[in-house]
Amino acid sequence: MSDVSKVIASLTREVPDFPEPGIQFKDLTPVLADGDGLAAVTDALAEIAEGADLVAGIDARGFLLGAAVATKLRTGVLAIRKGGKLPPPVHREEYTLEYGSAVLEIPADGIDLAGRTVVLLDDVLATGGTMVAAHRLLVQSGAVVPRAAVVLELEALGGRDKVSPLPVTSLHVV
Repeated sequence: MSDVSKVIASLTREVPDFPEPGIQFKDLTPVLADGDGLAAVTDALAEIAEGADLVAGIDARGFLLGAAVATKLRTGVLAIRKGGKLPPPVHREEYTLEYGSAVLEIPADGIDLAGRTVVLLDDVLATGGTMVAAHRLLVQSGAVVPRAAVVLELEALGGRDKVSPLPVTSLHVV
């Protein structure tokens, strides 16, 4: 286990029966609220994102991670938002969840993604649906997405298989 993985493991809070009975929720809020924890995660993610023209963070904790990494790398950050949060025009990607559907959006004007290398960041990789949709949205907008990274991967939910062939680096796997 790497040093950053140990930090994540030590600070992650487990919340039983949230958001529904039988689920053991992994809360990364204490990791992000701890100065040393946030620095360790940011440094590790920045190493993975090195060479990117832009860092994209998925709504909502991916925004925090993306901004921290982009600042460290001196790149820009792109917030991939949940549907209905951005003014038009937008590029949209609808995707299926186990309990329904959702939409991700990015601005269609003002940011030219054509040919830009974008590294995709999020807090957790669970079933993979959100990351697949975000990746698809970026590629359809002309971005080159060579890799993605997450703080925590819930291995038993099989998200890595769903996002393949996009390479994903997880800082901590449970």
